[in-house]
Amino acid sequence: MNSYLRQSPRLKHNELFKGLPIFHAKIEHSISYDKRHLYSHDTPELTLVLSGSGIHRIQDMDVPCQAGDIYVVNADTPHGYFSSDAKAPLTVRHLLFDASAFMTDESAACRGVFRESEVAAYAMLNEKTFGEVTELLDTMLEELDEKRENYKQCITAYLDLLLISVGRYINNAMKNIPTSRGKDWEIISAATRMIADRITSGVTLEEISKSLFVSTGRLSRLFDKLTGRSFSEYLRSVRMAKACLLLTESDMTVGDIMESCGLHDANSFYKAFYHHTGMTPNNYRTNEKNIKAEESKGKKFMVILSEISANLQAGKAKLVREMVATAISEGIPAENILRDGLLSAMTIVGEKFKNNEIYVPEVLVAARAMNQGVELLKPLLIAEGVEPAGKIVIGTVHGDLHDIGKNIVKMMLEGKGFEVIDLGTDVPAKTFVDSAINNNCQIICCSALLTTTMNVMADVVRELDAAGVRGKIKLLVGGAPVTEEFANSIGADGYSVDAASCADLALKMVKEEK
Repeated sequence: MNSYLRQSPRLKHNELFKGLPIFHAKIEHSISYDKRHLYSHDTPELTLVLSGSGIHRIQDMDVPCQAGDIYVVNADTPHGYFSSDAKAPLTVRHLLFDASAFMTDESAACRGVFRESEVAAYAMLNEKTFGEVTELLDTMLEELDEKRENYKQCITAYLDLLLISVGRYINNAMKNIPTSRGKDWEIISAATRMIADRITSGVTLEEISKSLFVSTGRLSRLFDKLTGRSFSEYLRSVRMAKACLLLTESDMTVGDIMESCGLHDANSFYKAFYHHTGMTPNNYRTNEKNIKAEESKGKKFMVILSEISANLQAGKAKLVREMVATAISEGIPAENILRDGLLSAMTIVGEKFKNNEIYVPEVLVAARAMNQGVELLKPLLIAEGVEPAGKIVIGTVHGDLHDIGKNIVKMMLEGKGFEVIDLGTDVPAKTFVDSAINNNCQIICCSALLTTTMNVMADVVRELDAAGVRGKIKLLVGGAPVTEEFANSIGADGYSVDAASCADLALKMVKEEK
């Protein structure tokens, strides 16, 4: 069954939808492609393709789609999205809404989205417009989540702006899809709406045929042709979709749900539901509740990790420690706290430092904050068996006592997840190599501030050769007088102009070795 069909509420007729009649989701569509997977709804839908490529089937027409495409599909138009690559699923962002709740004429056409006699519109957005549409969708979703004062009026205004912007771009791009199919499609559209309106009281092919002044044979053939399903299959799918929604969104008994779907035979209902979902109604309800609980838990986790990241970037060591303790008590795995809370924040700090947006003092306080969090995580990381990104030995070469630059590099390396063994200053070449071998390090980082001490780095290369580990242990060099030409001349494996670049290069080297 199409996962989207299970999640899409019939907003206009859904008495369970408290508050605003609007639905939002980001969904990965599977590679399976079958006309039976098409669905129908009676609300305008805006779909933004986020990634991947594939097919958007509208009515009986296949339209190629890819990242950057935007579609607005009119009411009661069966359509579906299908990926063309199992390894890169087609990810789309859906927004459905009840037009009558937002617009006096109950149509998105009034905002310039649709042209006369068209049921769908399309355009390929440029980067700027894609960003604007995404920002509007994010803002609407934030208003829905937070429900601040006058949020309903805000959502109405944002939706209006969204449709105007999309309509203007679609018309400028001249990319409307000519999907009008004449009288046959008008009949099927009317029939699908009648099914939705009469689902509770029961509906038959004969009743609809009589209401539309067409023969039962013709209507039956049109369902096969334009929806890919027989009338009975289509009717069953609508009933099962409503049953799924009621099981998820209400506390109604299975018996009451069955009656609401226009069914009266329990045995037939259970068989049809199992065929539709692969589960019994009660199992389906339990499964959906578990999914919602996991989604809520995941959202809470992300809020905590975001706060850890923000406080670390601000250098608030005490708050970082408190939030890491909270994350641990909430059951967030130590690896996730380290990766998504601490290391991700230090990566941002490193980039800002590289771009001269922040300076040494800010880096130092951020590193101090990270150490507060890591201190709490260390025993848990060991227990979970989390391995560091790699092991590095670092120091300032023999004859040089400067350590500020070396210390910043160390912080950046730790911010990438490395275990760093700091040998300090005035370190002989042989000590670098012996320490790297004894501690199973993959990289040696040598720093020098004086031109008179640079040649010690060449001695480290000779010591690596003498120990027979040249190539197995990489050598990175840096410091104020050191240049890329000098690094190449002594046979070093890498050189970086700043601390952040050194950390990036070290991580790249370790990944390449793996």
